[in-house]
Amino acid sequence: MLSFWPSDKQSSLYNFRRQFFPFCFFYQILIWPSFAYALCAFLLCAISSVFREGTNTIGFPFHTSSGLTNCRCYIILKPLDNTLMEDKLKLLTKKKEELDRKKPLTAEALKNLEGWLKVELTYSSNAIEGNTLTRLETAEVIEKGISAALTGKPLQDQLEAINHAKAVEFIRTLAKEKKGHQFITEEDIKVIHKIVLTGINDEWAGRYRESEVFIKGASVEFPLPQNVPHKMAEFMEWLETQQNVHPVQVAADAHFKLVSIHPFVDGNGRTARLLMNLVLIMNGYPMAIIRNENRTGYLEAVNLGQTKNNLEMYYSIIYDAEERSLEAYLNATEGKPVIPVLMGKGTETRLLKIGELAEAARETKATIRFWTKEGLLEAVKITESGYALYSTRMIDKVQEIRRLQNEERLTIAEIKKRL
Repeated sequence: MLSFWPSDKQSSLYNFRRQFFPFCFFYQILIWPSFAYALCAFLLCAISSVFREGTNTIGFPFHTSSGLTNCRCYIILKPLDNTLMEDKLKLLTKKKEELDRKKPLTAEALKNLEGWLKVELTYSSNAIEGNTLTRLETAEVIEKGISAALTGKPLQDQLEAINHAKAVEFIRTLAKEKKGHQFITEEDIKVIHKIVLTGINDEWAGRYRESEVFIKGASVEFPLPQNVPHKMAEFMEWLETQQNVHPVQVAADAHFKLVSIHPFVDGNGRTARLLMNLVLIMNGYPMAIIRNENRTGYLEAVNLGQTKNNLEMYYSIIYDAEERSLEAYLNATEGKPVIPVLMGKGTETRLLKIGELAEAARETKATIRFWTKEGLLEAVKITESGYALYSTRMIDKVQEIRRLQNEERLTIAEIKKRL
């Protein structure tokens, strides 16, 4: 179906859209250069209910404009399927209940597993932000400290590993001291951030920013610095009220909301992921690790949530990460291998439709279809209706194909050989 409204200044015109939406449509009929186009739109709207832009729709935008106005039109494919997310949360609850019924791990086994998780979380969270240490180098620095003095690696990268590992220990201790996530304070979050940036940016470690921040390649706008204290106060009030919501959703939402406020000059992503895991630990869930191998999909999912209020992909990535951790703990109680599960081998459940892949990778659906036809991309599954479904790993592959075309000027045949 189609919906119509002026596109400039979207957020400020939300109330206008809500109250005067019917008039926007007829206004467009009068001024669009193509009356036939408007008539087709009218017929489509006449046989469908109108969905407003927001969390209940999945749509692909296109624009039309005249000298008098600029209009964004959304082709609404379907309402978002909240049932899928609810089912995933039920599955996580079931796995946690199963874990709670199992015989506890021995002290030595628990220490080894939590030690491995600390290293993996530190490696992945830092790598997402551009840290160059490998898993083995991260483990060595955490074990030996700055005395490891890794040759050829920036001192900052080594400090980031040491600091993050200390922050993991801090949230584990904090989780034992507090009765629930409603008791987390602003000071707790500032302390986490201070640990993350100690020795790297001492001036702003644990302090809210006083300047604007931007993310390269993203169009999201963060609150002005003077509004950060108020936004953080609102965030803490929200967190305190999340008592009857699934803990994994609270953790995911806390991460998303904090990173969307972006209260610090640096270290926002690492602090948000640590806060997410603090909420999980407080509620008896193991830490969730967003793997560096899923970096592109994760960052695009956050961006989709911030720019289009579409959190389906984001929730899926977080819930999958938590499921991997639960499976790892369950395997540990049964003496089964743990690392393959945590590394995500054979556990991915999130598949992307062609439109979702195109949007996440910032390409057109036609391009995705063409590259699939040429054998550059592989669909994981074809549905009974004939729709191709792709792994989230294809996001990275799409971007690599585009890079090879633009930077190295390779042909399709040459790209095939390279990949």
